[in-house]
Amino acid sequence: MEKREYRDDYREKTLYIPGPTEVREDVIEEMAQPMFGHRMDRMTDLYTTIVEDTKEFLGTENEVVILTASGTEFWEASTLNLVDEKILVPTCGSFSERHANVAERLGKDVDRLEYEWGQAVKPADIRAELESSDEQYDVVATVMNESSTGVRNPIEEIGDVVAEYPDTYFVVDAVSALGGDYVDIDEHGIDVIFASTQKAFAMPPGLAVCVVSDDAYEREVEKETSSWYGGFRRTIDYYERKGQTHSTPAIPVMLAYRKQMKYMLEEGHEARDDRHREMAAYTQEWAHEHFDMFPEAGYESQTVSCIENTQGIDVAGTIEQVSEEYDFAFSNGYGSQLGEQTFRIGHMGEHDVESIRALTDAIEDVAGL
Repeated sequence: MEKREYRDDYREKTLYIPGPTEVREDVIEEMAQPMFGHRMDRMTDLYTTIVEDTKEFLGTENEVVILTASGTEFWEASTLNLVDEKILVPTCGSFSERHANVAERLGKDVDRLEYEWGQAVKPADIRAELESSDEQYDVVATVMNESSTGVRNPIEEIGDVVAEYPDTYFVVDAVSALGGDYVDIDEHGIDVIFASTQKAFAMPPGLAVCVVSDDAYEREVEKETSSWYGGFRRTIDYYERKGQTHSTPAIPVMLAYRKQMKYMLEEGHEARDDRHREMAAYTQEWAHEHFDMFPEAGYESQTVSCIENTQGIDVAGTIEQVSEEYDFAFSNGYGSQLGEQTFRIGHMGEHDVESIRALTDAIEDVAGL
């Protein structure tokens, strides 16, 4: 790849992709504060604030870890921290498949429970796998929001099933949902759930948020090996001792996170959930009027709509023209299986129904709907 020089004259685009999404200007401005040391008292004030505010927003008594990383870090870390041998990964799209691939790369024995893309994971199927397996699974790992297909899996019901197997831990990839789709983490026995801040948290990229149960922490303590960077014991113990991260974090992004989390607390988790639910309902209604929804009915994502291209429009051309004429960016279908068959609208973060309507009006205009 040849160098392509970064310029200073790019036109700003309103982001309706599945992340990164729109960020408040004053949140971005927080990143311009003077730099300070990651071992100063000021850092302790900052990190303890964002950790405890996150616990309050999510309504959890479990431990919260915030690291400089993408959510992908906790695919790897949770596997290293909790899995000795066997892991069950239901796959229903690109990201759940990647989770399984990560576990295989780490040398784990991976059983896939495979679904056709667009279909949702069913709790009864999880139960059947757990009951019929000759060997105990260390972990069941499920994606909450499969953004490649727009499927929202019923992780609450799946968690209730896994909770009946006390030696099996439940790990949830909520990268593109947490913060915009309410989930009662503690009530449904979720041992590990993680997200990236550039999605429904409406933050710049750069931080991964992970919620860890006491049982998951103790499980790692018992193991002989675990992740170094994302180890639960290492990160949580360091926080308890120092109120900081064990390694130098992206301080400017954490300053932005502090500001944004105050906004999220002010809105409230349930109200934020309601707003995202309204955006999803509007987008689904629009899709059914002009196209169709790709995911299985009843399992549509609350943060990313994957719309089936039943009219055979030129998806790539429409995306380009909407970008040029309206300065709006939305997304094509994800992965080789979908291509031009679908397109995706991210309705997450700071968007509302009116801003989503502006995009759908632009698509109608350009596509001649």
